[in-house]
Amino acid sequence: MRIGEALMAAQKRIAVISDSPRLDAELLLGQVTGLGRAQLLARLDQLLPRHEAECFDALVQRRARGEPVAYLTGDKEFWTLNLKVTPAVLIPRPETELLVEWGLQLIAGCKAPRIADLGTGSGALALALASERPDAQVEATEFSAAALAVAQENAQRLLPGRVRFHAGHWLAPLMRQTYDLIVSNPPYIAHDDPHLQTLTYEPAIALTDGADGLNALREIIAGAPAYLVAGGWLLVEHGYEQGPAVRALFAQAGFDGVTTRCDYGGRERATAGRFLRHGTSA
Repeated sequence: MRIGEALMAAQKRIAVISDSPRLDAELLLGQVTGLGRAQLLARLDQLLPRHEAECFDALVQRRARGEPVAYLTGDKEFWTLNLKVTPAVLIPRPETELLVEWGLQLIAGCKAPRIADLGTGSGALALALASERPDAQVEATEFSAAALAVAQENAQRLLPGRVRFHAGHWLAPLMRQTYDLIVSNPPYIAHDDPHLQTLTYEPAIALTDGADGLNALREIIAGAPAYLVAGGWLLVEHGYEQGPAVRALFAQAGFDGVTTRCDYGGRERATAGRFLRHGTSA
């Protein structure tokens, strides 16, 4: 079978599960052959060796059953980084890049900022922020030992020595240190949300709290003031219907200038607030 024929056949099989079957097929065949997408397209008439065709067919079968491409290839692009991902970590989403962009704006005027990423998963947020601010001191926490190992491997490969990792739950491992910026993309999907049924391959603890989807956000927002410098910022990702509830939690915790921004699809996706302490003005 020629490369072009293999791609076409795979595309048809993947189309039942994917909104981007052609791209998925090209990424999976690239994983097998070691060729980039442009290289594959330049070789459409080239015969695909039998052992590569068999490996490709196995990956296509798994993709057609719903397994995410990132777990099949073992990596995912986020910001400017190529991150290793495994089923132990949530696959970084494009909308989460909003936290990187916004976070950089919040600390733009801060010299040598201290940054903490809570529940780092693959290390996506911590590493993206560290890559853009070489002067920053970046730390990250993660409860899952398996996820923490993935984050540490990504850090060692991409930015060795730039991020300090702590094992533990949200703020607890930070030992009452204070930061200019705390960021987090915690589990925020409610236990009865039908979207969970489409995310069965990803770790449940990174997706839902098993309740209304706000438990982690409640804990982080309520606890963050004790870990922020005067004028420090907390920035969190949340569900597109959770904006009002999250803003109320920020207000209850004493944050000032609470603002919500939308993702690329126009849905409320992230909220930030500044903790001024004792009525201090900005």
